[in-house]
Amino acid sequence: MLTRARKRLVAGMVAVAALAGVTTVAAPAAHAANGCGVENVYSAAMHRSVPVCIVDGGGGGPKPTLYLLDGLRAPNNSSGWLINTDVARWMGGKGTNVVIPFGGGGSFYTNWERPDPKLGINKWETFLTRELPAYMAKQHNSDNRRNGIAGLSMSGTSALNLASRHPGFYKAVASYSGYPTVTMPGFTQGIQASVSTMGGDPNNMWGIYPAGEWFQNDPFLSAGNLSGHYVYVSSGSGMGSKYDSSITPGSANFNPVHFAQMVPLEVAASTSSRIYIARLQTLPIHLTTNITPDGDHWWTYWQSDFKQSWRTTFAPAFF
Repeated sequence: MLTRARKRLVAGMVAVAALAGVTTVAAPAAHAANGCGVENVYSAAMHRSVPVCIVDGGGGGPKPTLYLLDGLRAPNNSSGWLINTDVARWMGGKGTNVVIPFGGGGSFYTNWERPDPKLGINKWETFLTRELPAYMAKQHNSDNRRNGIAGLSMSGTSALNLASRHPGFYKAVASYSGYPTVTMPGFTQGIQASVSTMGGDPNNMWGIYPAGEWFQNDPFLSAGNLSGHYVYVSSGSGMGSKYDSSITPGSANFNPVHFAQMVPLEVAASTSSRIYIARLQTLPIHLTTNITPDGDHWWTYWQSDFKQSWRTTFAPAFF
């Protein structure tokens, strides 16, 4: 359990980092050259069509499906998975449908209690667990039995939450640098700050904390629902990066802005993930963890973690 001082430290780090955000490049429109094809899937719950990039698993028989969620600043016309990684192309030929929805920035991919003036109608839980699977079954022969979900940062929290709330639908889940201790002091404030920095009102999401649906959307509290499932949890320590020396104090190209954007977020993710892992270790779960002594809050690590989670978690759950 967090000490009082560490709770205050985490609260400050998460809130400051969320407000700082992570700089992203302008998102190009995704197309088949990214390794997947974009299809528009209508959501009656959200009253709009959602662009979804799909890697078809091929073959004639029913196939498993892996849903990949984007981070806090998810663009509406692409996904960080396509902009910053090669995972869509890498998953080609693996006999699995891969589904990458666009948009959802600041939404935590959940069903909001109320429409938001800035972020609109968010009924992502309904879309991801009912509407989109129905489309995938009809158009891409998903069996809707072997399903997995993965996410990073904001959506690492979301993936674990959705898998815990729908354990009969998902067989496997992965979180890369997520924050699964939603209602612990510091992390609640960090989530609220994250929604606010995207222009949304966090009270419209799960209500006014501690009332509303905050506790019903905390993966730590619902971890027992994942008994028998395959679960992967990873994060770095925030203490330097083997890919990017600009976040290492004392290095020749140290960049304090990059440091402020990437390090506090990863320190908080590591703290939250370690607490969550300790809970999972008390349960009958097929658990794989990767808490590294280095690591920043960026796609180079998440791409590597995704590929490891495919080998250790998703493929064993599907085949």
